[in-house]
Amino acid sequence: MAGRRRTNPDSSSESGPGAKPEGLLPADYELADLYGAFAAHGREEDDMDDAVVLVPPVLLPPEEELAAAALAVPLIDHALKLARWAAPHRPVDEFGDLTGPDRAPAARLLGLAPAEGDAPEDAVVEAMRAWSLACDLELIEIGTTAEGEHVAVPGPDLDDAEQGDAETVLELWLTAAGIVRELAVEADSLTLEGEGEGEEKGESDEAGLAELEESRKAAEELLDEALQVLYETTAFAEPGQETVPLGVLAALLVVPEGEEPDEEMLGDITDLMVTLDPMLGDLAELGLLEHQPIDPELFEEETGEEPVAEGTEPLDEAEAARFGLVRLTALGQYGVRQWLLEDGFEAPLIGELAQGTAEELLRGISETDNVLPERELAAWLTGREPLAAARELLAAARGTDPYSPVRRLLCLSALEQLGTAARPAAQEVVDDAELGGAARAWLLEQGVEVAAPERPVVLWTMVDTFAAQLLTNEGELEEVQQLVAGLPVDDDPEGFFGELWRIEHPYTVEVLEAVGELHQDRGVAKEARKAAFKARSRRGK
Repeated sequence: MAGRRRTNPDSSSESGPGAKPEGLLPADYELADLYGAFAAHGREEDDMDDAVVLVPPVLLPPEEELAAAALAVPLIDHALKLARWAAPHRPVDEFGDLTGPDRAPAARLLGLAPAEGDAPEDAVVEAMRAWSLACDLELIEIGTTAEGEHVAVPGPDLDDAEQGDAETVLELWLTAAGIVRELAVEADSLTLEGEGEGEEKGESDEAGLAELEESRKAAEELLDEALQVLYETTAFAEPGQETVPLGVLAALLVVPEGEEPDEEMLGDITDLMVTLDPMLGDLAELGLLEHQPIDPELFEEETGEEPVAEGTEPLDEAEAARFGLVRLTALGQYGVRQWLLEDGFEAPLIGELAQGTAEELLRGISETDNVLPERELAAWLTGREPLAAARELLAAARGTDPYSPVRRLLCLSALEQLGTAARPAAQEVVDDAELGGAARAWLLEQGVEVAAPERPVVLWTMVDTFAAQLLTNEGELEEVQQLVAGLPVDDDPEGFFGELWRIEHPYTVEVLEAVGELHQDRGVAKEARKAAFKARSRRGK
């Protein structure tokens, strides 16, 4: 569902139906003053390059909770009530719409109109919209009697939906969300197409349809990319920090990574906010997201005042919120994930790797690129007896296969989460050839007195830890350089590497080669390369 990056939305016409009056919009402010620049998902702007996963894992509630949230959506609730109200059958017109006499009663049934008197027109319109959705979802089926009368009857899924069957409810909700999503795109494409019209139309119907289809496609791509960005930011956000200012969302779509927004980009951000705002509002009706729209007063031209200049005081939280807020709900995460899966994206769930044994957990995390290790470990530890879990993890961390250093690193991370409860299990393996060095170091950090390991164990653990970092920080040159610089070479690199190349570890050669390539001291780097050659020669025997 991901569309192309939308860097320059074409909606800056200064005249015609699409024109916007001057006002207090983001183009009038510094982006950092408005939003704190990318702070919405817990990462500073300088950290944006670290976000290499396009579709990160997310944690979803059980399907039963999602289904309950879907049933609580007013539009879904109204559709179900009208479907039941149609039993055993109800007359409709040739288009399947309610006849005139039934429209006001439908509005009253839904609590949209008072029990007495005429039903307001907007209440009737809302009831008809719910009826239309029920028909689209096949909660209501339209047929013809033997006498040729058009009638509506409840659909076959109504009973299961009313009883809260999770699979049925979520399928209905996802279909409804898709319908609303399409309608939001259609409405926006009509706006975009209208903005592009000249004073003299002069185009053929065919050209007009092509332009409309192009506008529809552009709106669809924009909304899809915005939803995917929201999905990603929500996945990385700390609990309670999932709300994204609309300007931040627009900035993530406009500003290339690593660049500061210039004046033109700030104008593009404003245009994009104005385009996205009503579409997000439509999706909020289905519970897909929570949306605070842009304050309409911001569009009123400020008369008799000087334009807001750069360098003004930063806006407070309440003032910044007037520019719009959006938060993807758990139901929204479910919906966007389903759309991503349908489009062939990998969209993993947190906890998918935490369903089996500790060995399956550590192997699964270490061999999977698109994973959040800490969250996956936490999911596996939830509900387990801490000491038994620690023992199982330590046993699973043994081995000399290519992924074994990463498994041991993950095991230590899990022990950190377990804390003091894991100490007895760590003490049991202090003399283990593969786990002892790391276990002793972890216990010392925990404040537990433990004898220092022998020199060969220290060096083996050093190689193992360095190898794990090389494997998990692949491509992160700066972090690997810091590890290289931190090696305890002291003033005797020849002696240090003379010991290190003799260590029997599957990654001894690779660690020495990395040091030889990256160490800033030329003498140290030379000794590391010599040691790597000796280790490689030994490996070849």
